[in-house]
Amino acid sequence: MTKTTTKSRPVEQPRPARSEVLVDPQWLTEHLADTRVRIVEVDVSPKAFASGHIDGAVLWNIYTDLKGENYEPVTKAAVEQLVATSGIKEDSTVVFYGYGPALGFWLMKLYGHRDVRMLDASRDAWRAEGRPWTTEQPTPHRSTYRLPDEDDRLRATRASVEREIDNPASVVLDVRSRAEFRGERFWPSGGMEEGGRAGHVPGATSLTPDRLYDARGAFRTVPPRSTRSAIAPASTPPRPSGSSETELAQAYEAVDLARSSIISYCTIGGRASTTWFVLTYLLGHDNVRVYDGSWAQWGRLADAPVEQ
Repeated sequence: MTKTTTKSRPVEQPRPARSEVLVDPQWLTEHLADTRVRIVEVDVSPKAFASGHIDGAVLWNIYTDLKGENYEPVTKAAVEQLVATSGIKEDSTVVFYGYGPALGFWLMKLYGHRDVRMLDASRDAWRAEGRPWTTEQPTPHRSTYRLPDEDDRLRATRASVEREIDNPASVVLDVRSRAEFRGERFWPSGGMEEGGRAGHVPGATSLTPDRLYDARGAFRTVPPRSTRSAIAPASTPPRPSGSSETELAQAYEAVDLARSSIISYCTIGGRASTTWFVLTYLLGHDNVRVYDGSWAQWGRLADAPVEQ
Protein backbone atom coordinates (compact mmCIF):
# COMPACT_ATOMS: atom_id res chain seq x y z
CA MET A 1 0.00 0.00 0.00
CA THR A 2 1.40 3.44 -0.93
CA LYS A 3 2.36 5.58 2.01
CA THR A 4 0.89 9.05 2.19
CA THR A 5 2.12 12.09 4.02
CA THR A 6 -0.39 14.30 5.72
CA LYS A 7 0.53 17.97 5.94
CA SER A 8 1.38 18.79 9.52
CA ARG A 9 -0.48 21.52 11.33
CA PRO A 10 -0.51 22.93 14.83
CA VAL A 11 -1.91 20.43 17.29
CA GLU A 12 -2.57 22.50 20.39
CA GLN A 13 -5.51 24.86 19.90
CA PRO A 14 -7.28 27.27 22.26
CA ARG A 15 -10.04 25.34 23.96
CA PRO A 16 -13.57 26.74 23.95
CA ALA A 17 -15.18 27.62 27.24
CA ARG A 18 -16.82 24.58 28.78
CA SER A 19 -20.25 26.20 28.47
CA GLU A 20 -19.81 26.50 24.69
CA VAL A 21 -19.98 22.72 24.28
CA LEU A 22 -21.36 21.33 27.57
CA VAL A 23 -24.33 22.31 29.73
CA ASP A 24 -25.02 21.07 33.23
CA PRO A 25 -28.45 19.81 34.39
CA GLN A 26 -29.33 23.08 36.11
CA TRP A 27 -28.70 25.11 32.96
CA LEU A 28 -30.84 22.78 30.88
CA THR A 29 -33.61 22.76 33.50
CA GLU A 30 -33.75 26.54 33.34
CA HIS A 31 -33.86 26.55 29.51
CA LEU A 32 -36.45 23.83 28.86
CA ALA A 33 -39.03 26.44 27.86
CA ASP A 34 -36.59 28.42 25.70
CA THR A 35 -37.75 28.12 22.09
CA ARG A 36 -34.16 28.52 20.90
CA VAL A 37 -33.13 25.31 22.66
CA ARG A 38 -33.81 21.93 21.04
CA ILE A 39 -33.07 18.74 23.01
CA VAL A 40 -32.22 15.43 21.35
CA GLU A 41 -31.79 12.01 22.95
CA VAL A 42 -29.54 9.71 20.94
CA ASP A 43 -30.00 5.96 21.44
CA VAL A 44 -29.92 2.64 19.58
CA SER A 45 -33.63 1.87 20.07
CA PRO A 46 -36.85 3.69 21.04
CA LYS A 47 -37.38 1.56 24.16
CA ALA A 48 -35.63 3.76 26.73
CA PHE A 49 -37.03 6.95 25.21
CA ALA A 50 -40.58 5.60 25.32
CA SER A 51 -40.18 4.72 29.00
CA GLY A 52 -39.29 8.33 29.79
CA HIS A 53 -37.15 11.20 28.58
CA ILE A 54 -36.29 14.84 29.26
CA ASP A 55 -39.30 17.04 28.79
CA GLY A 56 -39.40 18.34 25.21
CA ALA A 57 -36.71 16.02 23.84
CA VAL A 58 -36.95 14.19 20.52
CA LEU A 59 -35.31 10.85 19.74
CA TRP A 60 -32.61 10.19 17.17
CA ASN A 61 -32.36 6.43 16.73
CA ILE A 62 -28.83 5.59 15.61
CA TYR A 63 -29.83 2.54 13.59
CA THR A 64 -32.87 4.01 11.84
CA ASP A 65 -32.08 7.74 11.73
CA LEU A 66 -28.30 7.98 11.56
CA LYS A 67 -27.43 4.80 9.66
CA GLY A 68 -28.59 3.76 6.22
CA GLU A 69 -28.69 0.41 4.50
CA ASN A 70 -25.87 -1.93 5.59
CA TYR A 71 -25.00 0.54 8.38
CA GLU A 72 -23.74 3.11 5.91
CA PRO A 73 -23.74 6.72 7.18
CA VAL A 74 -26.88 8.54 6.11
CA THR A 75 -26.86 11.14 3.37
CA LYS A 76 -26.94 14.89 3.81
CA ALA A 77 -30.56 14.89 2.56
CA ALA A 78 -31.53 12.42 5.28
CA VAL A 79 -29.84 14.56 7.94
CA GLU A 80 -31.67 17.64 6.65
CA GLN A 81 -34.96 15.77 6.93
CA LEU A 82 -34.14 14.65 10.46
CA VAL A 83 -33.15 18.15 11.53
CA ALA A 84 -36.33 19.61 10.06
CA THR A 85 -38.66 17.13 11.78
CA SER A 86 -36.81 17.80 15.05
CA GLY A 87 -37.66 21.49 14.83
CA ILE A 88 -34.02 22.55 14.65
CA LYS A 89 -33.31 25.90 13.01
CA GLU A 90 -30.11 27.63 11.98
CA ASP A 91 -30.06 29.67 15.20
CA SER A 92 -31.05 26.81 17.53
CA THR A 93 -28.95 25.71 20.48
CA VAL A 94 -29.03 21.92 20.12
CA VAL A 95 -28.37 19.88 23.27
CA PHE A 96 -27.69 16.14 23.01
CA TYR A 97 -27.86 13.51 25.74
CA GLY A 98 -28.46 9.77 26.10
CA TYR A 99 -26.62 6.66 24.97
CA GLY A 100 -24.59 8.28 22.17
CA PRO A 101 -24.83 12.09 22.44
CA ALA A 102 -21.38 12.71 20.96
CA LEU A 103 -22.49 11.12 17.67
CA GLY A 104 -25.29 13.68 17.38
CA PHE A 105 -22.91 16.48 18.37
CA TRP A 106 -20.36 15.38 15.77
CA LEU A 107 -23.01 15.08 13.04
CA MET A 108 -24.25 18.63 13.60
CA LYS A 109 -20.70 19.98 13.62
CA LEU A 110 -19.98 18.00 10.45
CA TYR A 111 -22.64 20.10 8.75
CA GLY A 112 -21.50 23.35 10.32
CA HIS A 113 -24.15 24.02 12.95
CA ARG A 114 -22.90 26.82 15.16
CA ASP A 115 -24.31 26.09 18.60
CA VAL A 116 -24.18 22.41 19.58
CA ARG A 117 -23.74 21.16 23.14
CA MET A 118 -24.06 18.03 25.23
CA LEU A 119 -25.61 17.50 28.64
CA ASP A 120 -22.70 17.10 31.03
CA ALA A 121 -24.39 14.34 33.01
CA SER A 122 -25.88 10.96 32.30
CA ARG A 123 -29.53 10.29 31.56
CA ASP A 124 -29.78 8.38 34.84
CA ALA A 125 -28.30 11.27 36.82
CA TRP A 126 -30.86 13.68 35.36
CA ARG A 127 -33.73 11.43 36.36
CA ALA A 128 -32.28 10.60 39.80
CA GLU A 129 -32.14 14.31 40.60
CA GLY A 130 -35.88 14.59 40.01
CA ARG A 131 -35.62 16.89 37.01
CA PRO A 132 -38.44 17.28 34.44
CA TRP A 133 -39.23 13.85 32.99
CA THR A 134 -42.07 12.69 30.77
CA THR A 135 -43.38 9.85 28.62
CA GLU A 136 -45.28 12.19 26.29
CA GLN A 137 -44.20 12.14 22.65
CA PRO A 138 -43.05 15.60 21.53
CA THR A 139 -44.52 17.33 18.48
CA PRO A 140 -42.00 20.00 17.44
CA HIS A 141 -42.89 22.46 14.70
CA ARG A 142 -41.20 21.39 11.48
CA SER A 143 -38.42 23.73 10.40
CA THR A 144 -36.76 24.47 7.08
CA TYR A 145 -33.01 24.25 7.39
CA ARG A 146 -30.69 23.83 4.43
CA LEU A 147 -27.46 22.44 5.75
CA PRO A 148 -24.12 23.53 4.29
CA ASP A 149 -21.77 20.97 2.80
CA GLU A 150 -20.02 18.73 5.27
CA ASP A 151 -16.67 19.66 6.77
CA ASP A 152 -14.36 16.96 5.44
CA ARG A 153 -11.84 17.74 8.19
CA LEU A 154 -14.12 15.90 10.64
CA ARG A 155 -15.01 12.72 8.74
CA ALA A 156 -12.88 9.79 7.62
CA THR A 157 -14.20 7.44 4.95
CA ARG A 158 -13.26 3.82 4.39
CA ALA A 159 -10.86 4.97 1.67
CA SER A 160 -9.15 7.50 3.92
CA VAL A 161 -8.73 4.88 6.67
CA GLU A 162 -7.05 2.53 4.17
CA ARG A 163 -4.73 5.35 3.06
CA GLU A 164 -3.61 5.99 6.63
CA ILE A 165 -2.94 2.36 7.62
CA ASP A 166 0.73 2.50 6.56
CA ASN A 167 1.28 6.19 7.19
CA PRO A 168 3.75 6.64 10.07
CA ALA A 169 2.49 10.19 10.63
CA SER A 170 -1.02 8.91 11.38
CA VAL A 171 -2.73 6.70 13.91
CA VAL A 172 -5.95 4.74 13.49
CA LEU A 173 -7.48 4.52 16.95
CA ASP A 174 -9.77 1.61 17.84
CA VAL A 175 -11.83 2.62 20.89
CA ARG A 176 -13.89 -0.57 21.21
CA SER A 177 -13.50 -3.17 23.94
CA ARG A 178 -10.49 -5.46 23.94
CA ALA A 179 -12.74 -8.41 23.12
CA GLU A 180 -13.97 -6.65 19.99
CA PHE A 181 -10.44 -5.65 19.01
CA ARG A 182 -9.16 -9.22 19.41
CA GLY A 183 -11.98 -10.53 17.20
CA GLU A 184 -13.86 -12.40 19.93
CA ARG A 185 -17.08 -10.55 19.13
CA PHE A 186 -18.46 -8.32 16.38
CA TRP A 187 -20.97 -6.33 18.42
CA PRO A 188 -20.22 -4.86 21.87
CA SER A 189 -23.10 -6.90 23.30
CA GLY A 190 -21.13 -10.05 22.54
CA GLY A 191 -22.79 -11.28 19.37
CA MET A 192 -21.36 -11.93 15.93
CA GLU A 193 -22.69 -10.64 12.62
CA GLU A 194 -23.78 -12.99 9.85
CA GLY A 195 -21.53 -12.34 6.89
CA GLY A 196 -19.29 -10.09 8.98
CA ARG A 197 -15.76 -10.54 10.29
CA ALA A 198 -14.57 -9.67 13.78
CA GLY A 199 -11.16 -8.13 14.38
CA HIS A 200 -9.63 -4.71 13.79
CA VAL A 201 -8.17 -2.45 11.12
CA PRO A 202 -4.57 -3.56 10.43
CA GLY A 203 -2.12 -1.55 12.52
CA ALA A 204 -4.82 0.11 14.60
CA THR A 205 -4.01 1.14 18.17
CA SER A 206 -6.40 -0.27 20.75
CA LEU A 207 -7.49 2.19 23.42
CA THR A 208 -10.42 1.72 25.79
CA PRO A 209 -10.52 4.97 27.78
CA ASP A 210 -12.45 4.26 30.95
CA ARG A 211 -11.65 7.40 32.93
CA LEU A 212 -13.63 9.96 30.97
CA TYR A 213 -16.60 10.42 33.33
CA ASP A 214 -17.27 10.96 37.01
CA ALA A 215 -20.00 9.22 39.00
CA ARG A 216 -22.70 11.52 37.55
CA GLY A 217 -21.63 10.90 33.98
CA ALA A 218 -19.97 14.32 33.62
CA PHE A 219 -16.68 14.66 31.75
CA ARG A 220 -13.71 14.88 34.08
CA THR A 221 -12.39 18.19 32.73
CA VAL A 222 -13.58 20.41 35.56
CA PRO A 223 -16.29 19.96 38.21
CA PRO A 224 -19.80 20.67 36.84
CA ARG A 225 -21.01 24.17 37.49
CA SER A 226 -24.19 26.13 36.80
CA THR A 227 -24.36 28.41 33.80
CA ARG A 228 -27.44 30.41 34.66
CA SER A 229 -27.14 33.32 32.29
CA ALA A 230 -28.55 33.61 28.78
CA ILE A 231 -27.62 31.36 25.88
CA ALA A 232 -24.37 33.26 25.36
CA PRO A 233 -21.44 31.22 26.74
CA ALA A 234 -20.04 32.26 30.09
CA SER A 235 -16.36 32.46 30.91
CA THR A 236 -14.66 29.42 32.36
CA PRO A 237 -13.14 29.66 35.84
CA PRO A 238 -9.47 28.78 36.37
CA ARG A 239 -8.81 25.07 36.39
CA PRO A 240 -7.40 23.81 39.68
CA SER A 241 -3.89 22.38 39.52
CA GLY A 242 -3.83 18.60 39.75
CA SER A 243 -7.47 18.56 38.73
CA SER A 244 -9.27 15.74 36.99
CA GLU A 245 -8.26 17.33 33.68
CA THR A 246 -4.93 15.55 34.19
CA GLU A 247 -6.79 12.29 34.69
CA LEU A 248 -8.73 12.92 31.48
CA ALA A 249 -5.52 13.46 29.53
CA GLN A 250 -4.01 10.33 31.06
CA ALA A 251 -6.80 8.30 29.46
CA TYR A 252 -5.08 9.00 26.12
CA GLU A 253 -1.45 8.86 27.25
CA ALA A 254 -0.86 5.74 25.14
CA VAL A 255 -1.59 7.72 21.96
CA ASP A 256 0.92 9.96 20.22
CA LEU A 257 -1.36 12.99 19.96
CA ALA A 258 1.30 14.90 18.02
CA ARG A 259 0.65 12.74 14.96
CA SER A 260 -0.61 14.79 12.05
CA SER A 261 -3.75 12.67 11.70
CA ILE A 262 -5.80 10.65 14.18
CA ILE A 263 -8.81 8.62 13.01
CA SER A 264 -11.08 7.10 15.64
CA TYR A 265 -13.53 4.26 15.05
CA CYS A 266 -15.68 1.92 17.13
CA THR A 267 -18.69 -0.17 16.08
CA ILE A 268 -21.34 2.35 15.01
CA GLY A 269 -19.63 5.69 15.68
CA GLY A 270 -20.75 6.59 19.21
CA ARG A 271 -17.54 5.84 21.10
CA ALA A 272 -15.46 7.14 18.20
CA SER A 273 -17.35 10.45 18.32
CA THR A 274 -16.82 10.67 22.07
CA THR A 275 -13.08 10.27 21.55
CA TRP A 276 -13.16 12.96 18.85
CA PHE A 277 -15.08 15.29 21.19
CA VAL A 278 -12.71 14.82 24.13
CA LEU A 279 -9.55 15.20 22.07
CA THR A 280 -10.89 18.16 20.09
CA TYR A 281 -12.93 20.18 22.56
CA LEU A 282 -11.58 19.21 25.97
CA LEU A 283 -7.92 18.53 25.23
CA GLY A 284 -7.45 21.02 22.39
CA HIS A 285 -6.39 18.98 19.34
CA ASP A 286 -7.56 19.66 15.79
CA ASN A 287 -6.13 16.61 14.03
CA VAL A 288 -8.90 14.10 14.79
CA ARG A 289 -11.47 12.62 12.41
CA VAL A 290 -14.26 10.10 12.94
CA TYR A 291 -14.71 7.05 10.75
CA ASP A 292 -18.46 6.91 11.35
CA GLY A 293 -18.94 3.82 9.21
CA SER A 294 -16.80 2.14 11.87
CA TRP A 295 -16.73 -1.63 12.31
CA ALA A 296 -20.39 -2.11 11.39
CA GLN A 297 -19.34 -1.07 7.89
CA TRP A 298 -15.71 -2.22 7.74
CA GLY A 299 -16.30 -5.66 9.22
CA ARG A 300 -19.04 -6.45 6.71
CA LEU A 301 -16.98 -5.57 3.63
CA ALA A 302 -15.50 -8.67 2.02
CA ASP A 303 -12.48 -6.81 0.60
CA ALA A 304 -11.59 -4.73 3.67
CA PRO A 305 -8.37 -5.89 5.39
CA VAL A 306 -8.94 -7.34 8.86
CA GLU A 307 -6.51 -8.36 11.59
CA GLN A 308 -7.30 -10.46 14.65
